Order: sequence, then structure tokens, then C-alpha cells
Amino acid sequence: MPVNWRLWLIPSLLVIALDQLSKQWVSDSFKFGEFRAVTGYFNLVLAHNSGAAFSFLANAGGWQKLFFIAVATIASIVMVYLLRKHSQQVLFSLALSLVLGGALGNLIDRISLGYVIDFLDFYYGSYHWPAFNVADMAITGGVSLLLLDSIKKPKMDLGND
Repeated sequence: MPVNWRLWLIPSLLVIALDQLSKQWVSDSFKFGEFRAVTGYFNLVLAHNSGAAFSFLANAGGWQKLFFIAVATIASIVMVYLLRKHSQQVLFSLALSLVLGGALGNLIDRISLGYVIDFLDFYYGSYHWPAFNVADMAITGGVSLLLLDSIKKPKMDLGND
């Protein structure tokens, strides 16, 4: 039975909703830079990231905001196109849906605030993983599923017949 490609937007919308709700809660509950220890290896913190992953280009002078908005917008358009074209491929479409939701969640922040809100802070001793958010988790999970999907697909026979 054919799968309507619009159904793949549901996981994206769930990611966006969870991402935005969690960021709003953190923004309402914390002051910038404030953190609360949850365990011996995890804090909640309110951080602002004007760069990309791991604060890449965060101090680039401001041009990066428009650059990241453009990249996320173009990538989102491509992902919707791919969802429409490959809606029957369950793992591939789920993966794209997660990445799309994460990209749009962070895009909303970037457009409305000029930065992305991060709040999940894992650490070991004095070593901290860069803070991240629900959208980042969806992107990471989606990319992992894309890698799994590419491994599971049958290989083309490039033999010399």
C-alpha cells in the first residue's frame, strides 16, 4: 500500500514541538549561563550558540547567521523533495524526517533569536561535551539511520562480465 509522503512530516513536527517546548522551558527556568547539576555527568544549562555544530563559526562576525539560515532552508527543501520521491522507503524516510525536524527546530531559533538555544551538558570530570538540544539529537539520530540505511541497501554489482 503506498505511503502518503505527508505522513513523514509527522515525526518532523513532533521533533519541532519537543525541541521548541524544551527550549522554551529552559529559557523560562534559567538565566543565560546558569546550570543545574542533574547527575555526576549531566547538567542542564542555558547556552546560546550563534554558530553551527560545536559552535563552529560562532565568532565569525554575524555573517554566519544568514549563511546557516540559507543552508538549513535549502537542505529542508531538498529533504521534503526526497521524502516525496522516496516515501515508500521506511528507514530512509524516517531518517530524513528526523533530520528535517531537527534542522527546522534550530532554524526557528536562528531566525527568531539569532542563535540556537542549547541546554544538555554532558561531562566527565572537567571535560564537557558541547551543549546540545533536542533538534541536535534528532539530526544525529537521523544521520545515524541514513548511514544504517546506506549499509543495508544491496550493493550494485560492478563485476567484469
